[in-house]
Amino acid sequence: MSLTQKAIDILTKNDRGGYTIPTSGLYPYQWNWDSAFVALGIATYDFTRAWSEITTLIEGQWPDGMIPSIIFRSDDPDYFPGPSRWGNTLGPIPSTGISQPPVLATVVRTLTDNATAQDKARRAEVYDALYASHKWFHEARTVAGIVTTVHPWETGRDNCPEWNIGLDGMTVAPDLAPYTRMDNKHSDPKFRPSQEQYDKFLTIVQFGQSVGWDQRRLTDEGPFLMADPNIHFVLLRADKDLRAMAVDLGKPTDEIDGWIDKGEAATDYLWNDDLGAFTARDVRTGQFSGGFSNCSALCFYADSGTPEQRAKTLENMERIAARVDYMLPSWDPDAADFEPQRYWCGPLWPQMNYMTALGLSEQGENAMAERVRADLCRAIEQSGFWECFNPVTGEGCVSSQFSWTAAVWLSWQHETKLKGVA
Repeated sequence: MSLTQKAIDILTKNDRGGYTIPTSGLYPYQWNWDSAFVALGIATYDFTRAWSEITTLIEGQWPDGMIPSIIFRSDDPDYFPGPSRWGNTLGPIPSTGISQPPVLATVVRTLTDNATAQDKARRAEVYDALYASHKWFHEARTVAGIVTTVHPWETGRDNCPEWNIGLDGMTVAPDLAPYTRMDNKHSDPKFRPSQEQYDKFLTIVQFGQSVGWDQRRLTDEGPFLMADPNIHFVLLRADKDLRAMAVDLGKPTDEIDGWIDKGEAATDYLWNDDLGAFTARDVRTGQFSGGFSNCSALCFYADSGTPEQRAKTLENMERIAARVDYMLPSWDPDAADFEPQRYWCGPLWPQMNYMTALGLSEQGENAMAERVRADLCRAIEQSGFWECFNPVTGEGCVSSQFSWTAAVWLSWQHETKLKGVA
């Protein structure tokens, strides 16, 4: 059986009727940015089903515009923390009280960029929801001009060493309700977040509950507040894609223009001159994290940063490429806390390679774009469709039969086929 057919089979197996879970066992619900990437893959063979991946995600949008990180359409006892632990009733469907990197507008633009009447109708169908979700980020999560994050889970990069600065400044809530982790049941604990990290993750959730999931209070008063290059660059790119769709639909763009201008101005806030890289930063202390991550290169994806900043970013990528066999690791292999098989402490991640390769290619950095793309394909060919991969050996990490890995493979194979036809 071809890898392309295996990828389709994985997405079919993980289909739950209008939405796709990342993989069975460890992730039994609908995740925000997972569904966006999944839609790209499913669209290569069933566009109608791909579109439902987007609309079912939007069904969970809160009245304030936030699209949650997880939508709980059931209460699976095999997953923690589930809907009862989050304890919010603000959305139309039980969900988490935080979001995830907002890739959805970019995916919608990609899928509806054929200028047909049907594509325009699809854009019109979801435009208001996309606009509201961006407005939420710019109003509920922005502090002094920079979009922030209140929880490592919101960044999608749960235990990346970048967050140690913010987590080290926290204390575990003395009244933290007891809990039993379920993630370690499905995956080797030594490759998952530590118990101390998990206690702090749940401390933030408990604070959110205590303020009734008032998002502005969670940002201003919560125990964790950092700026994340992933959210920053993904949102900046998505704002530009939202603007393009607004023009296509005859919608006003003044407010979006303001978001883009502020986003471009805020890019320098994340520039760590000592490292020559865009890194996470603690908003309250101003301290930078200490390593190059796999979102540092998303400046190309957002078409942001100065020529000098981009040149130094590429220098870092060349340095890292000489240290690993598979690009792009999630954490700097020259950092003391690099672990090639521990979740976000080292493995390469398919969705990050997808965005990085796309941005590099769009900005004319074709050699590095091809390295990032080819290395992920080699890892998949060697090990299968895992959640992430060891950048030294290509071995699969954490969970197998993973939806966004299958989707990225299908999307790239489809692009290659189209180029071959052209």
